[in-house]
Amino acid sequence: MAQIMTLGEVLIDLTQTGTDEKGIPQFAAFPGGAPANVAVAASRLGAQTGFIGKIGHDSFGAQLRGTLEEDRVDTSCLFETYAVPTTLAIVSVDDSGERSFSFYRDPGADTQLTEEEAAAFLKGGVSGDSELPLILHFGSLSLTTEPSRSAALAAVQGARAKGVRISYDPNYRAALWPGEDEAVQWMKRPLEMVDILKISDEELVLLTGTDDLEKGSEKLAEYGIGLIMITLGSEGVFYRMGKVTGTVPAEKVTVADTNGAGDTFLGGVLAKLAPMKELPSEEELRGVLAFANRAAAKTCSRPGAIPAMPTLEELGD
Repeated sequence: MAQIMTLGEVLIDLTQTGTDEKGIPQFAAFPGGAPANVAVAASRLGAQTGFIGKIGHDSFGAQLRGTLEEDRVDTSCLFETYAVPTTLAIVSVDDSGERSFSFYRDPGADTQLTEEEAAAFLKGGVSGDSELPLILHFGSLSLTTEPSRSAALAAVQGARAKGVRISYDPNYRAALWPGEDEAVQWMKRPLEMVDILKISDEELVLLTGTDDLEKGSEKLAEYGIGLIMITLGSEGVFYRMGKVTGTVPAEKVTVADTNGAGDTFLGGVLAKLAPMKELPSEEELRGVLAFANRAAAKTCSRPGAIPAMPTLEELGD
């Protein structure tokens, strides 16, 4: 079994890559989906990873399976449905490289993951491997609708009961929720089961009601979360580990596309933390976060999410 399993959406990011001479946006079909991105990023950065999710029986689904396998991500728990197509996200990019999203996902294949499928890895997955992962990572997009909502929560609960560490990214996409109040309710639901949390500064305000990093992270720590990381874009990352807090600055880079940067960052963090039986010292943590920031900066310098993610060799590690 992989050291790190990620659960949730794998999809096609139809990403704007520019405009033609008439100003018409041009798009490319990049593989994406935050949990899948994390699995690939961690794999490229030295970890053994696997992915739990669902694709459609179509050319996009085949492309996504092939992408994961090419990056040595175990796909024994990647399921397929004939009933609905592979999910699509339309990613538009402004002049500064910032993104906006719309989705073809009502329903999309990723939302159709069942409880039995999501928990298959706890029984060794369909490959028959009996070992459990060290970390299970998931995001809040699985919580937007059923059956994936119940599937994700059941898998997280089952994994935690067996001693697997839980990593969570409450990745807010307003277009996928009926309203903000419902989004906040469900995004908070898993927090008491989480060991490692990666959250953006905007999501911090959404979940805690404050933009104060110290106060907001303290509120989140009350759920029992051992490590909290608040990403600050070009300013780097704020961390809380118990009562210890601090900031690690970002690497400076010319931005081509921020898509996948946060997932690369988290993949780098999890790749370093997975072999550790306990949380690191603060000095070790700062080294982990600096490494993850370098990886994220490299991703920002190139278009796409998965195609832009670096390897250990590229980072000189």
